[in-house]
Amino acid sequence: MTIWNPWHGCHKISEGCANCYVYRRDESIGKDASIIAKTGGYDLPLKKNRQGQYKLSAEDGVVFTCMTSDFFLEEADQWRQGCWDMIYQRQDLHFYIITKRIHRFSQCVPSDWGSGWDNVTICCTCENQDRAEYRLPIFLSLPIKHREVICEPMLGEINMEKYLAAGLIGHVSCGGESGDKARPCDFRWIQEVRRECIRCGVPFTFRQTGAVFIKDGRTYHLERKLHISQAKKSGYSYIPNMGMADTIKYRLPDREALFARLSRSDFRNRFHLSAKDKAYVAEKGMETIRSHAQDFVEKRLSAENPENDGKQTPMKGHPVFIAQHAAACCCRSCLEKWHNIPAGKVLTEGERSYIVDVLMSWIEKEMQ
Repeated sequence: MTIWNPWHGCHKISEGCANCYVYRRDESIGKDASIIAKTGGYDLPLKKNRQGQYKLSAEDGVVFTCMTSDFFLEEADQWRQGCWDMIYQRQDLHFYIITKRIHRFSQCVPSDWGSGWDNVTICCTCENQDRAEYRLPIFLSLPIKHREVICEPMLGEINMEKYLAAGLIGHVSCGGESGDKARPCDFRWIQEVRRECIRCGVPFTFRQTGAVFIKDGRTYHLERKLHISQAKKSGYSYIPNMGMADTIKYRLPDREALFARLSRSDFRNRFHLSAKDKAYVAEKGMETIRSHAQDFVEKRLSAENPENDGKQTPMKGHPVFIAQHAAACCCRSCLEKWHNIPAGKVLTEGERSYIVDVLMSWIEKEMQ
């Protein structure tokens, strides 16, 4: 990985900028980060060593561009074309550009941009739902060959599935905020975006916890050195069909506590077996109903990314379907939220048996 900062300094434009790390770092050395200036490393991609070879080579990895500013900053308009020229000349390098100013993209690209350049990835940031709704529609409408999204610092729950479903976003990463004034990041927000990525087959990275991290209702204050390592340790990053979620550690809920929690949910309490459902169970017998439950769980829930996940379980038509909604075993999202079984993994035999047991316990209670 290489960092190329052709200019330095920026001005804040959205809520995610409030505790900007560039401002924090500059302030610590008595520098004003709002002053935008061209740097001595402006022409880094073209610099050569004494042997006449480029100092940057493909072996150095991705070139992260403009990390102490924004590539589409208004004040940098006079310098940007020179950067595009260097990027075009160095087709052997891949340039990664992160921006909060995707709305300026069309007026900042070179005339020969066309449908995008193969050696450029544009990464749009969105720290909350408001910025996602503003930036992502613009992002998807632009001629870009490689698109990624970063939700960092993540400041609230973000639903972006409708944008991921377009099939144009190649990767999503999420993370909390660092620094003394860091705002909290809730693990539930991370999990929701991850589930959306799984359903759309998009790779996902949980990059860092941030300094203030909420998990299972508890707030943790973490040292900077732990932010990335703890996120990695969680196992919640995801690449389709790689079995990465198999390493996630979790604990199945206590059965009694689970049913007590379900009983407090207005939505789950809407579901009960009708007289017709009960008659069907009595006619077929519990062992036959169990075999039906096993079949439904195997075919509709057990895959890493079940087809039509979230809508695969009918609301009526079979006692097991009713039980699945009542016991929150209807989709992989509910299995994670209520039963702690991580999304994005193929269900083991033990997990399938657990789900069937929960469903049969609920049906048995209804039959009484």
